[in-house]
Amino acid sequence: MPLKVEDILARAGTGPFQRRLLGVFGLVWAADAMQVLAVGFTGASIAQSFGLTIPQALQTGTLFFLGMLIGATLFGRLADRFGRRRVLIITVAMDAIFGLLSAFAPDFAVLLVLRFLTGLAVGGTLPVDYALMAEFLPARARGRWLVMLEGFWAVGTVAIALAAWAVSLYVPADGWRYIFVFTAFPALIGIWLRLWVPESPLHLLRLGQAAEAKAVLNQVLRTNNKPELAANETLSLPVAIGRASLLSPDLRQRTLLILLCWFLVSISYYGIFTWMPARLAEEGFGYVRGYGFLVLVALAQLPGYALAAWGVEQLGRRPTLVAFLLLSAAGCGLFLLATSTLAVGGSILLMSFALLGTWGALYAFTPELFPTAIRATGMGAAGSMARLGGLLAPSALALVIAQGFSVAIGLFAVLLLFGAVAAYLINHETREASLA
Repeated sequence: MPLKVEDILARAGTGPFQRRLLGVFGLVWAADAMQVLAVGFTGASIAQSFGLTIPQALQTGTLFFLGMLIGATLFGRLADRFGRRRVLIITVAMDAIFGLLSAFAPDFAVLLVLRFLTGLAVGGTLPVDYALMAEFLPARARGRWLVMLEGFWAVGTVAIALAAWAVSLYVPADGWRYIFVFTAFPALIGIWLRLWVPESPLHLLRLGQAAEAKAVLNQVLRTNNKPELAANETLSLPVAIGRASLLSPDLRQRTLLILLCWFLVSISYYGIFTWMPARLAEEGFGYVRGYGFLVLVALAQLPGYALAAWGVEQLGRRPTLVAFLLLSAAGCGLFLLATSTLAVGGSILLMSFALLGTWGALYAFTPELFPTAIRATGMGAAGSMARLGGLLAPSALALVIAQGFSVAIGLFAVLLLFGAVAAYLINHETREASLA
C-alpha cells in the first residue's frame, strides 16, 4: 500500500534534520529582521552623510518595504511553479549581495535602488522559508517548530539593537554603512548553508517526481537515525486539485480572513513600534528611544513566542491567534490608562510580548491553510499584506495623530479587536492536520 508523505515524516519525527533546517532558515530569518529594523537605526546617519532631512533619508525604508511587498508575491508564485529550493537560494543570494552593496552606495539615489532590491529579496524569503519548513515537519510538531522559526526574529531584533548601539558609541560618521555590512553578513553565510537544503517532497510529488521525493524522504530518515524506506515501498501521489486558486470557492473565506488578519496586525505592529517611540520621546518618555530599552523590548518577545509555541499545539492555531490578538488589544488599553513612566514602559513590554506571540501564531497557521500547489503563493500574499500595512502605517496614522495621541492608540486596539474577530471566523483548524 502506498505511503503518505505525512506518515513517513511522522515516522522520522523531529531530529537532527529539522534542527539543521531550523538553524539554516533561522539564521536568514534573523538577518531579515535586522534588514527590516535597520530602517529605523540608519535614518539619522544617512541624512547626515548625504545632507538630507531625516524624512527624506527614511525614503530608504519606503523603497525597502515596497520591494518586500513585490518580492513576497513574486517569489511565492515562482516557488510554487519552479520549486522551493531553487527560489530560496536565489532570494538569500540577492539578500546578501544587494544588502552588502548598500553599505558602499556612493550616493543616495544608488542607495534607494539597492534598498529596493534588498527588500525584494527579503520579501521573497518569507513565503519560501515557511512553505518549505512546514513541508518537512510532522503534523504533531509542525506548529511549535514554525513558531520557533519565527522566534529568530527576536534574535535579529536584539542583534541589530546591540550593533546599532555599538556603532553609535564607536563610529563617528557614516555609521549606516557599518550597520548594513552587519545585516548582510548572516545572509552571506546563509547562501552556502542553503545549498544543503533539499527540495520539498510534497512539491516533488505534485510534479510526479516520486523517485526524487523518496530519495529526499530517505535523507530525512537517515539524518534522524531512522530506517530508510524499503525498495518496494512506494509513495502515495497527491489527489489532483486542478487549477488551485487562493480565491477558489473552498478557500476564499479562509484566504480573505487570514489576509485581513495579516494586514491589521501589520499596521498595528508598525504603527506601535516605528511611530510611537518617537512620539513618546517628544512627550518626555525619552528612555523608549534608548538602546537599552529597545533590547529589553526585544527580549520581551521571546516569552511571547514560547507561549505561542505551546498554545498552537495544545489549544489549536485559531484559538491561540485569537487570544494573542485580544491580549495585544489589551496592551493598547493598558497604555491608554498608564499615567506613570513605569506603567508606560510596562504596557510597551506587554504589547511587544503579545504582538510577537500573534506573529508566531500567524506564521504557524497560515501555511497550513493552503494546499501544496499554492502554499508559497498563499504565504506570499500574506507577506504582501504585511508590507502593505507597513507602507500605509506612517501616512494613515498621521491623519489619526492630528486628532490626538490617545485616538491613535485606541485605533490600534480597535484594529486588533477586528483582527481577533476575523481570526475567529476562519472556518478551519489545522492542529495535527495533514498537509494537502
